[in-house]
Amino acid sequence: MSELSHPFPPVYNSESRILILGTFPSVKSRETAFYYGHPRNRFWKTLAAVFDAPIPTTVEEKTAFLHSHHIALWDTCAVCDIRGSADTTIRNVVPNDLSPILETADIRAVFCGGKTAYRLYKQYQYPKTGIEAVCLPSTSPANAAVKDAELVAAWAVIREWGYYFQRKTKATSSPLH
Repeated sequence: MSELSHPFPPVYNSESRILILGTFPSVKSRETAFYYGHPRNRFWKTLAAVFDAPIPTTVEEKTAFLHSHHIALWDTCAVCDIRGSADTTIRNVVPNDLSPILETADIRAVFCGGKTAYRLYKQYQYPKTGIEAVCLPSTSPANAAVKDAELVAAWAVIREWGYYFQRKTKATSSPLH
């Protein structure tokens, strides 16, 4: 088990309204220096299906995709002990400080990709943000029991938020109410 520091910054801008949190970059993501870099991770494929868009492949395409859908992306852990890429081995967490994102963007919804990300958010970040999070199924290859169609159906809740902000509706209620 190795103590590792998060190797790359979050993706966000002032137009971000949705924050998606994972746990910590996988070995493959650390090698590619960007989020969800393992070829069998279904994150990009799932989001593309949710928004009926082409699957982004380059870092530039992925960043543009996130910005176009008002999505910020980061992880719950700034530093942790982890064996390989296994979330189940994460120990000694130093959480990421979400304040740079929250001070720049008007984040209205937080989604966690997997139970570990959700648990860590609730433990470390929720007490500071006060923003409730929605736990979505992990897109990791380790969660292969969840079929692609099930992932898309579960993650589709993000589309409602994305469309909500693209319309710039003045409605007082959120898509989840």
